[in-house]
Amino acid sequence: MTTIQTLPVPVIAQVNGLATAAGCQLVAGCDIAIASEKSKFATPGVNVGLFCSTPAVALGRAVPKKVALEMLFTGEPISAHEALMHGLVSKVVSEENLEAETMKIAHKICQASRPVIALGKATFYKQISQSLEDAYRLTSQVMLQNLELKDGQEGIEAFTQKRKPVWTNSLE
Repeated sequence: MTTIQTLPVPVIAQVNGLATAAGCQLVAGCDIAIASEKSKFATPGVNVGLFCSTPAVALGRAVPKKVALEMLFTGEPISAHEALMHGLVSKVVSEENLEAETMKIAHKICQASRPVIALGKATFYKQISQSLEDAYRLTSQVMLQNLELKDGQEGIEAFTQKRKPVWTNSLE
């Protein structure tokens, strides 16, 4: 499960039904999650004598503590709209629009520079556990690194010239 956070590309979950236990853990661990209105999320292990301990790790980092604990202690599912309200999913759409909306987000991300996305994702996850002061120190350093990338320079030039950037997708 830790691989999701260390991958250089965003990982998008698409949910169209019931995501329980490890499925709920997977959704909680993804960078972005899109769910259909009929989707539900649960950690029902407690009801069969097996507490969902590993799903608790991702769930406890994705939703408020009291929401996570209620899900873990009762095993009761929450609706897609409740999942959205608590931050377990990014967006809720109709079942008919689920694939299109997921692909729209994926295509939008693919239009960005891969090294910039990778740098941003790695930095986001690194700073999230740091103190506010350390996080700002880190992100200030990363901003300078980003400006040194060819794609960082291309982005600024394209902006000032009012044109679309042409990414090299180079790590230079």
